[in-house]
Amino acid sequence: MVSSVDPFLMFEGSAETAMSFYVSVFPDSRIEAITRYGPDGPGAEGTVIHAKFVVAGRAIQCSDSPMPHPFSFTPSMSLFVTCESAEEIERLSAALANGGEVLMPLDDYGFSRKFAWLNDKFGVSWQLNLA
Repeated sequence: MVSSVDPFLMFEGSAETAMSFYVSVFPDSRIEAITRYGPDGPGAEGTVIHAKFVVAGRAIQCSDSPMPHPFSFTPSMSLFVTCESAEEIERLSAALANGGEVLMPLDDYGFSRKFAWLNDKFGVSWQLNLA
């Protein structure tokens, strides 16, 4: 029987930096566990073999791949965030867009009175929606 389904993010050396950023931006967030590569690899010493963290109460897992890949994150798979206030969506939009790429700027698109879609500085795609 399945006990959970968690998003899993694969980075190439920035997993811990990304986790620290996300838990600083979202309330009810924390890093729960990190296992790191040691001096015998295969990843660079200190990088993340596996980690689990919580963003706004939701579990996410991640790792640093010890090898480069010809692919990265894609907006076709995104994390969808429902915000309770205009102030919160504006704060999150600004924080996540800083150093990233705005795909749809914060605006009224008809299906939502305030919505934004962006890729953060780590390449992770976020959709922000005002409830």
